[in-house]
Amino acid sequence: MEKVKRTPAKLSDLAREFELEILVMAPDFETRTIGISDVNRPALQLVGYYDYFDPRRLQVLGRTEMTFLTSMSLEERVNVFDKLLSYDLPAIIVSRNLEVFPELIATAKEKGRTLMCTKIPTVDLTSGIIGYLNRKLAPQIMRHGVLMNVNGQGVLLLGESGIGKSETAIELLKRGHRLVADDAVQIFRVGGGLIGDAPEMIRHYMEIRGIGIIDIKQLFGMGAVQYSTDIDLVIEFEPWQDGKFYDRLGLGEETYTMLGVSLPYMLVPVRPGRNLAGIVEIATMKNRQMTYGDNPAEAFINRLDAKVDQMMEEAKDGAK
Repeated sequence: MEKVKRTPAKLSDLAREFELEILVMAPDFETRTIGISDVNRPALQLVGYYDYFDPRRLQVLGRTEMTFLTSMSLEERVNVFDKLLSYDLPAIIVSRNLEVFPELIATAKEKGRTLMCTKIPTVDLTSGIIGYLNRKLAPQIMRHGVLMNVNGQGVLLLGESGIGKSETAIELLKRGHRLVADDAVQIFRVGGGLIGDAPEMIRHYMEIRGIGIIDIKQLFGMGAVQYSTDIDLVIEFEPWQDGKFYDRLGLGEETYTMLGVSLPYMLVPVRPGRNLAGIVEIATMKNRQMTYGDNPAEAFINRLDAKVDQMMEEAKDGAK
């Protein structure tokens, strides 16, 4: 049973990611976490409707909300802010470089709530934060393997220790492809797909038995590494077993399931002399081809069946 975990997003990390200006910092700002990806523009709350209001969400005030607040009297605005900030909100963010009401700043200080502002347009801010939180809060697992971007596709290489995953990755790097993670791969489910990256401690590092730890970014340059990638294909290496049947046509559409997502899967037997890097490159090309609905194995079988049918018809004609 794979161990699935979810990690809450830190408010301070989000503020740094979006370069938000902090106007009022709550006492718990550095330790505050966000456990829900929804973002709220509190339009209904400005008129006093709090049924179904979820205070765990970040609150964003854009031009519409701020213009509506401007139409109120000072006393009405103070009452609105006092009610809104009475909830234990993660933060309020004012977008578009809009002028922040002094009474909002004063109420945030009084209630101990974080208040931030940004020049980012409201729609871009909300969509960006939702995407960021979806990624941060996504269910995740850790897998032993190597994750590469090969021919524009994310390829997860699996197999027992010492079978040649890292050595294959080195050869792929020499051919111009990119390393995402070696040894430990973090895998996140975002939407209906999977994204992989490396734990920060080992990012861009690789272990080669007999040589030791190497820094891929230093040896091959920035173009040889990538922070994360969608995972499009899983390839598993296993020692060649004499007598075992291996698919020679590729008709079977095998899949590998992680976090409820099924991905194309190929099992590659390993023995001395096999060019594993070349096999991985060809596998990504075939996977892309099949993504567009072109299955070369099926096309081959159809041609073979047509040829057999033709030969049988010719044999019948000859027997007459």
